[in-house]
Amino acid sequence: MSEDGLKLTAYFAERERFGKRLLADELLGLFGERRLHTSVLIRGSEGFGRLHHLHTDRLLTLSEDLPLVATAVDRSERIEAVLEPVLRMKGRAMVTLERVRLYTTRRDEGPPVPSSGQFKLTIYLARRQRAGGERAHLAVTDLLYEHGVAGATVLLGVDGTAAGQRHRARLLAPNHRVPVTVIAVGEAASINSVIGPLAALIPEPLMTLERVQICKRDGRLLARPQPPPTTARHALALWQKLMVYTSQAATHEGQPVNLQLVRRLREADAAGASCVRGVWGYHGDHAPHGDRLLQTRRHVPVVTIILDTPEGIERSFDIVDELTGEHGLVTCETIPAVGFAQDGDLHTQMLDALRETTAPL
Repeated sequence: MSEDGLKLTAYFAERERFGKRLLADELLGLFGERRLHTSVLIRGSEGFGRLHHLHTDRLLTLSEDLPLVATAVDRSERIEAVLEPVLRMKGRAMVTLERVRLYTTRRDEGPPVPSSGQFKLTIYLARRQRAGGERAHLAVTDLLYEHGVAGATVLLGVDGTAAGQRHRARLLAPNHRVPVTVIAVGEAASINSVIGPLAALIPEPLMTLERVQICKRDGRLLARPQPPPTTARHALALWQKLMVYTSQAATHEGQPVNLQLVRRLREADAAGASCVRGVWGYHGDHAPHGDRLLQTRRHVPVVTIILDTPEGIERSFDIVDELTGEHGLVTCETIPAVGFAQDGDLHTQMLDALRETTAPL
């Protein structure tokens, strides 16, 4: 079965608090209490937000306040119901809403992926889940690569929900059901060809599909980010998101591309950026690589997420274009609704802005 759904994402720092609890615990606790179908909390390695404070694991004094990305996916009405309590949580968090197409069973009776365009396919798995005799995230990545999907990155969650049940990573525990996310980007033909085999490989998978614009691939400029359509019927402006998929081993003038991206974007007064290390993946013609032991080592994929207004994205893309002259996959997406924690009254405007945008496919 396939149906329209929503994805709620919150970007914040690890030390952010809501009352006496960490904001991350409060947020994931809410997702668990509301039994949202799928959610995942991912710990970043470097980034900055509205106040431009640097959060990085490269400096001992800052390594305990790393960027966090929390994402929840479910049917539209269930995500809409948690938006107001999320926005009422005190803490410096940016909250976004995006439309997605949900694929929740093996027998998908919904419309096929359109025959043209570019898409982001996200598959939600568990750390110790098996498929085809090996770890599910490895088998899925191999399948995506075999079907010519442009790139895929496996991101390791530290908390989240699966089928409404919360699973938290704990020290010295097997953490079998803690979520893992595989993000894949490709042309319609390759995405169409792989959805069926993925559903056969993973029983009862949850997959989401979103339209994207592929701007660069392996250093080749395909197109600059396309500005979103303007709308004047609501008070909120549309934002955009750049996602830069590289490897931790990729360098520009001798320095890691992902570290230079965060530094240069912060100096250029971009609204915010979060860098997340993957544990396995590929882009372009490079074979899947990373660490089979789920440890972050040097030769692992890295995703840098950049959020800003269209004008800010236009400026940031010049930096991205320069630093990805030889490596990487770069995509752009429109964010129809953006809000900030501590402003629960904003939820109505966010929902109005969301409803004025078109469906994901």
